[in-house]
Amino acid sequence: MKVVSRWQGDILFESTGENSGHSVKMDAKKEAGGSGSAPSPMEMVLHGVAGCMGIDMCVIMRHHMDKVTKLELELNGDRAETEPKRYTNVEILVSIDGDVPRKTAQRAVDLSLDKYCSAVNSLNAEVTAVLELNGEQK
Repeated sequence: MKVVSRWQGDILFESTGENSGHSVKMDAKKEAGGSGSAPSPMEMVLHGVAGCMGIDMCVIMRHHMDKVTKLELELNGDRAETEPKRYTNVEILVSIDGDVPRKTAQRAVDLSLDKYCSAVNSLNAEVTAVLELNGEQK
């Protein structure tokens, strides 16, 4: 897999994936010298984890997805206070609504987190996930 990131001026970059051809812009917030016109690279890390887990879960629950009315992942990442300011802890709330057995939904969360999500397993952080099924956590 290959990505090429090109400077766009100031501290804005546009990265294009060779496999997909899709591009994404990344910037820094104004306090860090950017314009805040695009997500920061560290925010993109969380986007990648959310997308990776979400896709995994859809594949794992493929026989139940026609009964899912909502699948949402909310990620909260804590970063180190000193350089490199890597994520030290990431908490993931997975909210699913629909007629899906809790065992099936929990299995999808666990398999994605522990085995299939390459983005999660690339992090040097403690990552935890909690399932909320139809508004209830257990």
